[in-house]
Amino acid sequence: MIEMILHAFILIGMIVAAILVFFFKDLVSAAVAFGLFSFLLAIEFYLLQAPDVAIAEAAIGAGLTTAAFIIAIRGTARQEGDEV
Repeated sequence: MIEMILHAFILIGMIVAAILVFFFKDLVSAAVAFGLFSFLLAIEFYLLQAPDVAIAEAAIGAGLTTAAFIIAIRGTARQEGDEV
């Protein structure tokens, strides 16, 4: 019973993180929200008894990919003005 509640909370957190990625205008904030989504996904994999997949997701999805996104975003110029 408690395990199902934990799965539900993680799923809700993943949905919220995905919605935040979609609605954030700031790209760094969206990249951090994506990192949160990947981290919650890694926790879900661990709870589903797939620790090898969880470690890979945490290292590559939450860590490396988020860092690469932030480095790429910081390397671009910020454009001010009318946004669509």
